Amino acid sequence: MKTYRELFAIAEFRVLFAAMCLNVGSFAVASLALGTITYAATGSPILTALSIFGAPLLRVVGQAFFGSGSDLVRPRLALVLTASITMVADLVQAVPGLPWGWRFVLLGLPPLITSALGGSLIALMADIVPTDAFILGRATINIAVGVMQIVGFGAAGLLLLHFSTAELFLGSAAALAISVVTVRLGLSDHPPRASGGGVVRRSREVNRRLLGSPVLRPVFLTLWVPNGLIVGCEALYVPFAGDRAGYLFAASAAGMLLGDVTVGRFVPVALRDRLIGPLRMLLALPYLAFVFVPALPLAGVIAFVASVGYAASLPLQERLIDHTEGQVRGQVFGLNSTGLMVGQGLGALLGGTVASMLGVGVTAAAHAMVVMAIASLTVSVAVTRSLRRSRPSVEVVMRPPS
Repeated sequence: MKTYRELFAIAEFRVLFAAMCLNVGSFAVASLALGTITYAATGSPILTALSIFGAPLLRVVGQAFFGSGSDLVRPRLALVLTASITMVADLVQAVPGLPWGWRFVLLGLPPLITSALGGSLIALMADIVPTDAFILGRATINIAVGVMQIVGFGAAGLLLLHFSTAELFLGSAAALAISVVTVRLGLSDHPPRASGGGVVRRSREVNRRLLGSPVLRPVFLTLWVPNGLIVGCEALYVPFAGDRAGYLFAASAAGMLLGDVTVGRFVPVALRDRLIGPLRMLLALPYLAFVFVPALPLAGVIAFVASVGYAASLPLQERLIDHTEGQVRGQVFGLNSTGLMVGQGLGALLGGTVASMLGVGVTAAAHAMVVMAIASLTVSVAVTRSLRRSRPSVEVVMRPPS
């Protein structure tokens, strides 16, 4: 399977793609609305960054105890529950005059359910597409993320000029309602990937084995930490660009889209894995130009070019597939998603902290991005040697618990 036509001929893949588009677009609109409210109420780069990217920090709690839910719960039910709880949270966020402190409480609810069930979508995708089409399918799902981030953040930036943040939350909830209906009607009721054993015991055992593996641990760290530090740069777009931050978010998403299309569709398999190192460098290097506090158009170009580097995650996730078995794959992708989101939340917190330490205003935000980019480059270099253990020629497979 080498073409998008062949991929989208699979009816259930079309449903997963549509659900991801709706979920990500909803998240982008709601996130920018909440970030705008928080910055207007507090003027704090730290709280603003956390309001946009910080909620997934709570996923680490759920993943530690309930991560096997992605394998033990029926995939369709898992996807419906995740979207429904997020929809309810957005509806409450739309209540006029709700204190921003309570908004932070609401922000934590969806990540808790996502931590238990968040691996279901990608694990199900890996089941319904041919094995050799995983990277094409994963890249196409990433395209959904990129396109809908462009649409979501760009539309939210425009809508904020004419509509209230409450109305943006209502629009986000409506998109999630459509997602629930799409999944409920479009997916068959697939059985759980695994059965038996307590969810807490299984979750902790599999997490321990995955994170304790000298082969898989460097892959997870490479997926989580450098990317999270660059998200710390993106979390400073609002302090840097104010009400025009949506355009920077859209530029970043467009760069990610280009990288995923190129690597997922056109780069040969033999070359794809060798691009991991260069793409990780590309992710951070352009942000060093923020030392000159560029104007918004140039800042958008920098964000676009750097975000192409996110495509390194595709061959890295292919390594996760190569070294794990199907019965733990839901938790593998749930753990990866949780680690990615936690890394982004910590990166956002660190970026906001650095910006606050450097002062207030555009210059402080720009220089904080430079600091975060240097940190990302340092980590990428540090893990290069240990990452070699997971190269495609290495035959180590993580099996389910007995």
